Formats: sequence, structure tokens, C-alpha cells
Amino acid sequence: MIHTMNITIRQLQIFEAVAQQLSYTRAAELLYLTQPAVSMQIKQLESEVGIPLFERMSKKLFLTEAGEELLIYARNILQQLVELDDVMDEIRGSERGRLTIAVATTANYFALKLLGEFYKRFSGTNISLDVTNRESLLKHLSDNTVDMVIMGQPPENMDVEATSFLDNPLVVIAPKGHALTGQTSIPLSVLQQETFIMREHGSGTRIAMERFFKQGGYSISSVMEMSSNEAINQAVEAGLGLGIVSQHTLELELALGRLEILDVESFPIMRHWYLVHRHGKRLTSLMSAFKRLVIEDSAQILE
Repeated sequence: MIHTMNITIRQLQIFEAVAQQLSYTRAAELLYLTQPAVSMQIKQLESEVGIPLFERMSKKLFLTEAGEELLIYARNILQQLVELDDVMDEIRGSERGRLTIAVATTANYFALKLLGEFYKRFSGTNISLDVTNRESLLKHLSDNTVDMVIMGQPPENMDVEATSFLDNPLVVIAPKGHALTGQTSIPLSVLQQETFIMREHGSGTRIAMERFFKQGGYSISSVMEMSSNEAINQAVEAGLGLGIVSQHTLELELALGRLEILDVESFPIMRHWYLVHRHGKRLTSLMSAFKRLVIEDSAQILE
């Protein structure tokens, strides 16, 4: 039973670091400890739990089933301590609140403007921002390692609260001077013959695009994958193919005349941006203020 265990917070911090890095050496460097100190703490924790938390195979470190379970609880406990620290700051009237946000790479273009406006209003805030792909956003939500996430499509199989706050139109882009530029109501059948530059499988834009073409009875035969929206824009500009991207990523390219939005039937595909956090999460006054800014003021800030 957990109440019979004498586990320290420090042990949980060290365990979480080793579990994340899957290396005693890298965890020690991260925590500014020696490798033997980390190893000793893990051995004491395993002795307290009564079962191995890690196993080594082919010189690689893996979590055992018990380790996987403990990691879930450790992260929840450590996150609750962070929230407790925030609450104590509020009670003491501190102005140095903490805000941790994770943002989809496509949303980075406007998320920075929102955070900039928020920082003007709450200049003492310590803001941590992770701009990452959909897979990492889902992990952040699953592990409860950030306060809030800005993403295109909330997870359907996770207990979260999601509020839409901004339209997210997906458009077809082509390099300046492409044969299709200037044409109107381009049929989807014509796009089938084109090469498309797209994000990796699992990205929100890729999922929405593939679903859209499948519903219309079409498929895209020639695909080139890129790991970022900037790379897609540059590849399209270089003439490697067409792209389907969020219009929010095109402000600079359109202003400089490097890319053009094609007039394609049924486009733009209208999606939405969402502010997402775990259901039942205790929001500090700072988190609530950020949520209000995003939901109520984003349209005005980004106009």
C-alpha cells in the first residue's frame, strides 16, 4: 500500500528524470548530481517499492511495468507541487506567477503575439513555451506537464476541456507563376495530378487534409513530407509541389509575393484553434487570466 512507503519528493524527481532520459548519466547531468548519487537514490526507491523500476537490455535502460505505473503517479505528484507553489504565490500576493504553455508549430505565428500581449498585462509572469508537434502536445496533456495547450484538433479520447477561439482556414498554396494561379474554382480532380508537400503523418493539418479528400472520393498520389511549416513554404516556393497549410503561416510569404493561394473548389477547409487543458484542472488566477485573453481578446489582438 502506498501509505506504507517512505518515498521522498527528491526520489520522485530523480526517478522522473531517469525515466525521461532513460539514462542515469544524462539524468545526473540534468539534475547537477553525480551518477552514483542518482543510482543510489533509484536503488533506495526500488527497495522502498519492493520491485525493480528499470531493467537493462542490450546496454539500454527500459522502464518495467512497475516503473511505468510509478511514472504516472510521480508526474502527477510533481505537477501538483508546482500548482501548490503557484497557489502559495497567489496567497502571498506575489507577482512572479508561472505559466507553462505548449503550442502547435502552426500556431506559433499568432501564439507569440498572444503571449506578448499577456506579458504586457502581467509583466512579472515567468512564461515557459514549448512549440511542438501534435504527438508531443497530446503527451503534454496526457502527462499533465503544461498548464494549457493551443492546438488545432482536441483529442477525442482524453478527459479535457477545449474551447475554440479562432478560425483556422487551410488553403492550397503554389509558387508564384504556377500554371494554376489565376484560375478560379479549380476542381479537386485537377489537384489529384499534382505533387503535394505535406507535414508528417499524425499532424493536425495532414489529418484534416486527408479526411477532406477521402470524403470527396479523391486521393493524393504524390507526396513529399516535410517536418515543419517553414520547410513546406520553402519547398513550394522552390517549385517542388503544392502545399496545404494554415493561412496563419503565410503572412510573410504573401506580403513578399513569394507564394500564392489557389482558388480551389471547397477551399478553404475551415478548422478552428482550441485552447485545451485537462478537465478539472485547478486554474490559478494567472491561468484564468490567460484563458480569458485567448478566448475573449484574441480576435482583436490578432486583427
